[in-house]
Amino acid sequence: MRKIDALLHEYGLSHQNHTNKLIHWFCVPAIFFSVVGLIYSIPAGPLPEILPFLENFANWATIALVLVLIYYVTLSAPLAFGMLFFSALCLALANFIDLILPGKLWAISLAIFFVAWIFQFYGHKIEGKKPSFLKDIQFLMIGPAWLMHFIYKKFGFAY
Repeated sequence: MRKIDALLHEYGLSHQNHTNKLIHWFCVPAIFFSVVGLIYSIPAGPLPEILPFLENFANWATIALVLVLIYYVTLSAPLAFGMLFFSALCLALANFIDLILPGKLWAISLAIFFVAWIFQFYGHKIEGKKPSFLKDIQFLMIGPAWLMHFIYKKFGFAY
């Protein structure tokens, strides 16, 4: 069994309840975005000078997402491609919010982060099982991939 299959299976074991799954469909992407937004809010500092070829994209969120995507590639290149698309959407949304509400992205992201986690823990209370990441921190990264694999399955894509 491939590592990604084993991780998705183990993650799925604590996500059997319909309500908990539904909550995850909203909250996992919200948490992912909120983390991107929080990291995006960190001043770039010397990054544009260090990475001049990425002048328009040089921020800490881009660097963090590259590392995240490398992790996903080690698990599944097709899933990494889907996560690249979702990550780009998160970066674009963070950029948009930062443009229309300068200096507010961190507060918006922090609020989304806390509200989404409240719902996540409520979903696990309904489920009657602890969140997977309490067993292994890498499951924080598997949650988004778990949702992406359902999208892939719906459209008949291999993951």
